[in-house]
Amino acid sequence: MAIIISIVSYPFLPAKSGGEKNVALFNKYFSKFHQLTCITTKKNNPELVNGYEVRNVFSNSKSRYVNLFYFFLIRKMIREKKATHLILEHPYYGWLGVLLKRFCHIKLVVHSHNIEGMRWKTLGKWWWRILLNYEKFTHRKADYNFFIQDDDREYAIRNFGLDPIKCLTVTYGIEHNKIPRIENLLHAKTQLKAMHNISPDKKILLFTGAFKYKPNTDALIRIIDTINPLLDDVKNFNYVIIICGMNIPAAISATKYSNIVFAGFVNDITIYYQGSDVFLNPITEGGGIKTKLVEALGYNLNAVSTRHGAIGIDAQWCNNKLLLCDDDDWRSFSKLIIRSSSYSGNITGDYFEHFYFENIIKKAAAFIE
Repeated sequence: MAIIISIVSYPFLPAKSGGEKNVALFNKYFSKFHQLTCITTKKNNPELVNGYEVRNVFSNSKSRYVNLFYFFLIRKMIREKKATHLILEHPYYGWLGVLLKRFCHIKLVVHSHNIEGMRWKTLGKWWWRILLNYEKFTHRKADYNFFIQDDDREYAIRNFGLDPIKCLTVTYGIEHNKIPRIENLLHAKTQLKAMHNISPDKKILLFTGAFKYKPNTDALIRIIDTINPLLDDVKNFNYVIIICGMNIPAAISATKYSNIVFAGFVNDITIYYQGSDVFLNPITEGGGIKTKLVEALGYNLNAVSTRHGAIGIDAQWCNNKLLLCDDDDWRSFSKLIIRSSSYSGNITGDYFEHFYFENIIKKAAAFIE
């Protein structure tokens, strides 16, 4: 068993967004195979975990990323724990990881959630190339590199000059390994329609996300301005679109739109995944894998996505549960929604084989040994 120090430089407990859930679940399952201590910011709540230790070391200030004092503090912890491996979530603390590797003779693991430089390029940030080169430096210094999906792994091998033997795809996952029972789905649909006063004849279309993130806000605007009007023009298609998630812009949520319900942040998204008919994923920007799409399909929910939004998910694993169209082809997107709303097939066992978290982390835990 390895002794792991994990560095998570941002709040993730409680986990609300997909990225935060990915860290929380990764640590939860990784600690089943190796001893894990997570060093993180003071905003995190250590009472929300079991199976591993959380130490609130980093300040909440942005200056934490350049604070040299943390090198000496974490070096002391590594020596006390006799740690064998250091995991960096994202490359932002690359300088710290590289120094600790050199002076503590510890194996460095970089857990990438996106190719960060390229993600920020798609978001129009001028400094993306600086970040990309720093990211390249960090990955090249690592002993092991985890990537969220195959395209990111292949990009890094090709453009960062990484040894493929040191690289592994460690995707986002789900905690169940079979589809929900049909009675659970029917009960959730009944509950959902009662909660939001939805008539029995209407199909429920779902979109969810964290709306401080620009690609999610852009997708929401597409739904309101383009997709909803296209669907509204279709005769005899009765539907409602439910929008879930944190930080929906007030100017949007305060406006009444035909066929749209703003649920906002919900404590338990499960009932929405289980009770809806189609998940909408009109994402055209950003990187990594779309965690909400992984979750939706895992609940046996039909989904329609752009090709960019479905990166990291092979439609062949989905038995026609996932329908794809070209980015920005919203007329085709709307037609696929109607087609998907009446499909009754089930997600495949191959899907759960690939996205069940215990399977994913078991491979990752063995990889660093």
